[in-house]
Amino acid sequence: MIRYVLRRLLQLIPVFFGTTFLIYALVWAVPGDPFAGKCGQQACPQSYIDLMTDKFHLDDNLIVQYFKYLGSLFAGDWGETFNGTSVGELIANSYPITLRLALIAVLIEAVIGLAAGVLTGLRGKGFLDNLVLVSTTFLISLPVFVTAIVLQLVLGTELGIIDVSVSDDPSFGELIVPGIALGSLSMAYVARLTRTSIAENRHADYIRTAIAKGQPAGRVIGIHLLRNSVIPVLTFLGTDLGALMGGAIVTEGVFNINGLGGLIFRGIQNRESATVVGVVVLLVLVYLVMSLLVDLLYAVLDPRIRYD
Repeated sequence: MIRYVLRRLLQLIPVFFGTTFLIYALVWAVPGDPFAGKCGQQACPQSYIDLMTDKFHLDDNLIVQYFKYLGSLFAGDWGETFNGTSVGELIANSYPITLRLALIAVLIEAVIGLAAGVLTGLRGKGFLDNLVLVSTTFLISLPVFVTAIVLQLVLGTELGIIDVSVSDDPSFGELIVPGIALGSLSMAYVARLTRTSIAENRHADYIRTAIAKGQPAGRVIGIHLLRNSVIPVLTFLGTDLGALMGGAIVTEGVFNINGLGGLIFRGIQNRESATVVGVVVLLVLVYLVMSLLVDLLYAVLDPRIRYD
């Protein structure tokens, strides 16, 4: 197990360098004037351009710029924007909000998706199964921004149950509806994945053996069937946390949430490479750590899985 964990941790190194270099190269290679719009309606003075060029090493080639950035990053300096704002502070202010939103979305998709999948997988064909299939197909066909706008209009504008825009530092309660919008697509996938996995495992040999041995139905379902059926679902949920944090741009925009989605969007729009790469580094680390935790949980759910 220890060797497996160390091996997986070593795999973070090439992924880290590859991902950050790719993003840094894409931001750096965007055509156009990097100082456009930085000084209002007027062109920036040459003294400002010279100062920023020297500060951000813009005269160096891409490789040199990238490794100078990494050197600062490893020293704990996430860089600065062109107006002198610390990227570390921007991430520190935005990250907790997006994390709360992503956790709510994952919780909603896990609870509702698993419940719907388990019920339909155990009961088989019938009204409930058809209802879940139709509703999940409907959710999958809807883009997330459509779901977010509909919830905002119905619950906010028409019924007045929620605020149309959340506060600057929203609580978990304020993020429930945005979390539903963000997690709706994944919730449909979780329900279908759980249903399919349970339906397949219901007729497996180990389930027939457990029933033939006279084990109680609750133990057969809870210990044998669900533990094995939930493994692919756990993989999806674990990696989805990182995906939701990175994919919250639209949801945060609809509900005016000051999270990482808006931060990375503004960074791309304003050509702030330090901001974009800093957020991507954080998201990559979250995604890889969650993948490692999911792999380690496999051995807990299925004793047959062993890591040499």
